[in-house]
Amino acid sequence: MRRARPILRWWPVLLLAAIAAPAPASDALALDDVRSQAEFEVKLMWLIGLRGEFGAVHGTLTLDRFHGTAQVEARIDTNDLHMRSRSYEAWAKSAEFFDSAHYPQIAFASEPFALQRLTRGGEVEGLLTIRGKARHVRFELEPPVCADPLAGTCPVRAAGSIRRSDFDMRSRRGTLADRVQLRLAVYVRPGAAAG
Repeated sequence: MRRARPILRWWPVLLLAAIAAPAPASDALALDDVRSQAEFEVKLMWLIGLRGEFGAVHGTLTLDRFHGTAQVEARIDTNDLHMRSRSYEAWAKSAEFFDSAHYPQIAFASEPFALQRLTRGGEVEGLLTIRGKARHVRFELEPPVCADPLAGTCPVRAAGSIRRSDFDMRSRRGTLADRVQLRLAVYVRPGAAAG
């Protein structure tokens, strides 16, 4: 009768096999907060567009090449807002709109989406958090103007719209539209891993 070999004899082989197994092919690239931009526009009296630009977009773009997907996480500082007049800026930062004193950041976390959408365009869905309220939103990616936006030579552009009432921005209903247009132009820093 043959004795079974103890499994402990094989542990060095199993350990080497585990070390040699390929790691998941994923990269987390930092967004270029200097060149990336975000802006919003809301209609006054349903005719005049009030537009604001945010100073920087921070975050990461995580690529999962094994599964062919990407995810983006972005943060925008609501205090770093620029409009055509100081009075508009003060109003947009006030409790009537972004309430920057209590909610200094807008955040977006996407669901995984097909990696090819970065080069061909398409929909990206995820959670947008404004004024502490998280809502499911959809952005439309535009096809880029360069061959490889991951090289950082051109932005990934996205556009979408939200209803401000979904985020408890309910003031001035008689003069201000509920629909707010959002646009982003996001650059990655090539070779810059997110820290």
